[in-house]
Amino acid sequence: MSKEKVFDGNAFVLETLDDGLLGLTFDLQGESVNKFNVAAMQELQAALDLLESTNGIRGLLIKSAKNVFVVGADITEFGAVFAAGEKAIKDRLQSYNDIFNRIEDLPFPTVVAVNGYALGGGMEFCLACDYRVASENAKLGLPETKLGIIPGWGGTVRLPRLAGVDVAVEWIASGKEQAAEKALSDGVVDGVVGQEHLLDSALRVLGDLADGKLDYRARRSQKQSPLQLNDMESILSFESSKAFVKGQAGRNYPAPVAAIQVMQNAAKFGRQDAQNFEIDEFTKLALGDVARSLVGLFLSDQELGKKAKAWEKQASQEVSQAAVLGAGIMGGGIAYQSAYKGVPVLMKDIAQEGLNLGLSEASKLLNKRVERGRLSPAGMAEVLNRISASLSYDGFGRTDIVVEAVVENEKVKKAVLKESEEHVSGDTVICSNTSTISISSLATALERPENFCGMHFFNPVHAMPLVEVIRGKQSSDESIARTVAYANALGKKAVVVNDCPGFLVNRVLFPYFAGFSMLLRDGADFQHIDKVMERWGWPMGPAYLMDVVGIDTGVHAEAVMAAGFPERMQRDFKAAVEVLYDEKRFGQKNGIGFYAYENDKKGKPQKVILDETYDLLKPHVAERKDFTDDEIIARLMVPMATELLRCLEEDIVASPGEADMALIYGLGFPPFRGGICRWIDTLGIKNFAEMASSFTHLGPLYQLTEDMQAKADRGELFYPLSAQEN
Repeated sequence: MSKEKVFDGNAFVLETLDDGLLGLTFDLQGESVNKFNVAAMQELQAALDLLESTNGIRGLLIKSAKNVFVVGADITEFGAVFAAGEKAIKDRLQSYNDIFNRIEDLPFPTVVAVNGYALGGGMEFCLACDYRVASENAKLGLPETKLGIIPGWGGTVRLPRLAGVDVAVEWIASGKEQAAEKALSDGVVDGVVGQEHLLDSALRVLGDLADGKLDYRARRSQKQSPLQLNDMESILSFESSKAFVKGQAGRNYPAPVAAIQVMQNAAKFGRQDAQNFEIDEFTKLALGDVARSLVGLFLSDQELGKKAKAWEKQASQEVSQAAVLGAGIMGGGIAYQSAYKGVPVLMKDIAQEGLNLGLSEASKLLNKRVERGRLSPAGMAEVLNRISASLSYDGFGRTDIVVEAVVENEKVKKAVLKESEEHVSGDTVICSNTSTISISSLATALERPENFCGMHFFNPVHAMPLVEVIRGKQSSDESIARTVAYANALGKKAVVVNDCPGFLVNRVLFPYFAGFSMLLRDGADFQHIDKVMERWGWPMGPAYLMDVVGIDTGVHAEAVMAAGFPERMQRDFKAAVEVLYDEKRFGQKNGIGFYAYENDKKGKPQKVILDETYDLLKPHVAERKDFTDDEIIARLMVPMATELLRCLEEDIVASPGEADMALIYGLGFPPFRGGICRWIDTLGIKNFAEMASSFTHLGPLYQLTEDMQAKADRGELFYPLSAQEN
């Protein structure tokens, strides 16, 4: 096949193929993946100018030179456009829609060969083409609703007209990536082939279109016309979908329902008018707080991943053999995650019952995957074979990293760490999974403290994305790098923090609990508090969360925090959690705490309201008093926020982005609020300072530092709008 380049840019190359066919290849220079940035779109316009002005073209094959097709728009460009206001957003959307419309209107057929990912704008690019042929490993989707927006380059217009309303609602409202075979069965792509046959197959389809064997004009007419639904069908399809999706998404995430509403509003219109509905709604959402928060989180997550990769590159070796000390629920969870992700792990305990518990935990998690069809029995056996359980240190000499996960007791941990160091090589990194105990203090038990750091997993290990990697005073860069590399291998989100009581997440969580304890002391109803904070966006309120964490664990951690920060964390009253602890009401773990717990049909604990909890607390709290929702929110969130800002001031965590992501991944902080720093930006730091000043009579937890007050006086943002371009 003779080829001649007729357009050669930094993103697109246009070349002649045989028999009047041309090929357009997307290959964005300087990037590992293709994405639509301003420069790429300008080049695409130039290529279209050439295509539209050239006679004799019979068809166009569109493909990618990279391992993926197009991952979507360059989201780093969103911040500047969104900040520029309504007109700038609409102008950008209209210009990009015009480009895709030109592709759809070319005077010859187009076929796109989809390899790897085709997401967001990349998917909308595919929808503008006449036919789509995908490789069997392709993933397609419109994930915009996960960013608080909707597709803005024709996705809500073309997909329902091409594949039907039900498919469009499922794909757009969920924002999920879809496998190639699902795309084929849904009518979104026209063929699925092996990667090695992709280009030949796409070229054959293009030849059939050029020869008139397939009617691409009918397909175009279908995508550009009103939806073929009568009024009753439209009402049934859209109204039932909106009700279901609203129930799934919740009131804090408006984009999924907005996308369905746009499709409904545009159903009776042709392409241009339908796109105008889409542009209007996209703009409205883009100017809202939820989109700003979710887009910001996406960028922070990308930055978090880059930092973790940079640490991994500093590691002198990969982690090919790991070990876990302590085989309880936590140790078993770590061993499971390591083995499941392909890293062999030794699991040691001092008692066979402990090993049995750890293996049982791993088997339980694997069985669930088998039951759900996500793992074969053979695959389960393969994973279990990567876990070697032992009562001795046999094999520890060949480990690259050891994670200590024994009981949360400093004396016990020091003894175990000291003993384990005697059985590993001189360059093995040892970590502690402690949630509260100082890493620098634990390191005093070791001969090689430079090889030691913290690796704090969150429970349950398999479900919680965050791992805090804690640098002690003597921890080396190598120990941090290898630990981050191991976290990456386990599929976790690693945040590197400096040592202090509670590290980052727990240090910030327990002032929140302290605010809760003071509210109860002053006569608030714990059920009302839970409902208010759940409406605010938390997955569970503080009473329920304390039951899940374990009231005994909470009381222990509060004592550690009080010792570490006595000025702010020391109490002068008996808190409700202490009353429950004295009554051995430890929460879900023994079936009773603030609430009682009974298992449902699936074996999951469900909370039950107990009047006796109020009777138990009555002697220790003020007479019942009604608090407003705003007062409850402020009294819980101000201590959490000010403590996080202290962590930034003290360099416990390096950046607002890392701090916000840690709380979202470690605590379930409401993503639509973007993290504490983004929440303060949305609220306005001056308004936050005024909120805090209303409660300074409650003590130091509600008082701003001088630096915080100075930032408030200057009206500073944690995320300057100009920085969102970078």
